[in-house]
Amino acid sequence: MKRTHPLLPYSLLLFALLSACVQPFAAPTSTPEPTGTFTLTPSPSSTATLRPTITPRPLPGDMAQTFIISLEDNGYSHLFAYAPAKLPLTRLTSGQWDDISPSISADGTKVVFASNRNAYWDIYTLNLVDGQIARITDTPEFDGSPAWSPDSLWIVYETMLEDQLDINIISTVNGQIIQLISDPALDQTPTWSPLGRQVAFVSNRSGDDEIWIANLDKPDEGRFLNLSQNPASAEMRPAWSPDGTRLAWATHTPGQPDKISTWDSNRPDQPVRFVGLGDWPAWSASGGEIATRLAEPNQDYLVAYSLDGNLSLTPLPINDLRGIDWRIEHVNALPLQFFKQSLLTPTALWQMQIQLVADVPGQRASVIQLLEVEAPHPYLHDAVNESFSALRQRVILETGWDALASLENAYTPLTSSLDPGKSQDWLFTGRAFALNPLTLNAGWMVVMREELGGQTYWRIYLRCVAQDGSQGEPLRTLPWELTSRYTLDPLTYDQGGGYAKSIPSGFWVDFTALAHKFGWQRIPALGNWRSYFRGAQFNEFILTGGLDWRAAMLQLYPPDIFVTPTVVIPPTRTPTETPKGYRYKTPTPTVTFTPTPRPTFTPAP
Repeated sequence: MKRTHPLLPYSLLLFALLSACVQPFAAPTSTPEPTGTFTLTPSPSSTATLRPTITPRPLPGDMAQTFIISLEDNGYSHLFAYAPAKLPLTRLTSGQWDDISPSISADGTKVVFASNRNAYWDIYTLNLVDGQIARITDTPEFDGSPAWSPDSLWIVYETMLEDQLDINIISTVNGQIIQLISDPALDQTPTWSPLGRQVAFVSNRSGDDEIWIANLDKPDEGRFLNLSQNPASAEMRPAWSPDGTRLAWATHTPGQPDKISTWDSNRPDQPVRFVGLGDWPAWSASGGEIATRLAEPNQDYLVAYSLDGNLSLTPLPINDLRGIDWRIEHVNALPLQFFKQSLLTPTALWQMQIQLVADVPGQRASVIQLLEVEAPHPYLHDAVNESFSALRQRVILETGWDALASLENAYTPLTSSLDPGKSQDWLFTGRAFALNPLTLNAGWMVVMREELGGQTYWRIYLRCVAQDGSQGEPLRTLPWELTSRYTLDPLTYDQGGGYAKSIPSGFWVDFTALAHKFGWQRIPALGNWRSYFRGAQFNEFILTGGLDWRAAMLQLYPPDIFVTPTVVIPPTRTPTETPKGYRYKTPTPTVTFTPTPRPTFTPAP
């Protein structure tokens, strides 16, 4: 079933405009994709020594290719297989936990992923042949973003050590762990080159999030290379091409949509090439296409581009993508016999219950009081209050505290007024709520700025009570400090705030993603948000139920509320009679006579 989104054409149009300004990237020639077998031997200084044996194998040609992706599924994130026109979204894992960041082994028989199925985030593998799941790491520290070595004997992953993300390598044979990267900076999302000699990762050791390469042949001192060197933007999520000669990553530039670029190791001095819009690249098995997530304000899409910038996959609407890999050559190579009864079957996370209220006129809805919630008017529309309560309980479970017990606003009656620019705010409909902004000032909330569809949106993270790794995840990007506009810095005042100087430590929960699971959507900032704090609207969420604002209002109020009466000036109670027959005198002009002096007669002598 095809679905469309009102903002999707904007993103594709913007991509077309950007593509017109960039020289097309020639498609690669049919170079055999190598696989490698090597031994990783740690030295006393933890320097890895690689001994590769490369065995070429033929390209898969035009056979259908299969995705392994992590998607939202009944309130949690799980792994799915998907092959366009060949295999529908097919669930591979399930349960009341999250399975994210999948990576496919070189032979296509296993998937390594991160999961909190045992309370803490650890690394697991899924055998696609028999469906068996094996645990790789077993530590209270956060372990995530795993990736295979070419021979599948090692896994590189990020881990939280001493309140910072570093990068480790673990053997799949005996569980031996080697700390590949230990640096005071944040090092994350590693990916292993198919040639076996390099690991690409993201680090902010230069002051900005940039793409770095760890050369495993070199000692610690000269091992690391800053590849992107782009201080004007933040790079993220590197991905190697199957032949190991090219590297793709996503670039985030403030005020612009995220985009995918590629770097060619055969031409390292050449500028990176723009491929398309997106923020999570994944190469096809043939190396001729790149799939990615195209994020919209309240909807994700799975798209794919050929290397010359053309769309090669019809955008597929997906929910809250948490990882993607695309290196299984064809659907027949994926034994799914034990998954046949596991197609995507979403169920409602809350059940609407309508309460009959005697004094409400027929055909109109009512508002229901929220129990134990502090707000100016703690009420919500009868159709959404159960969703709010279900979200509230889930937030308590995920964060350990009740972030929805105190609200800045919920239902706002027409007799109350809102701030300028909010005459048609969803708070009037009873289908919206606004988080308490004091949580931001107290350090229990941070916001991320996102530019989507030509508008500014915000992503909210809530701090977890348990900071031992059993709740939430570490932050990976700099938050936006809305309150820094009051620090007497003219620059931050003009731009409505600024990025934080460092990434807050600890573990956090993505409230925006969590609210979306229960139907609540964020709204864009007003155009004046830089000069008007409340215009940011960062804390307001709405559940429209498919209605526009006017239709939602008519569920609570009669149509008369939209009638604007014409103001009639009443007559004066005691009119003053206009005098009649009276004439004003016209003043007579005054004539001033100036005599002419007579000449003086002087007699002759």
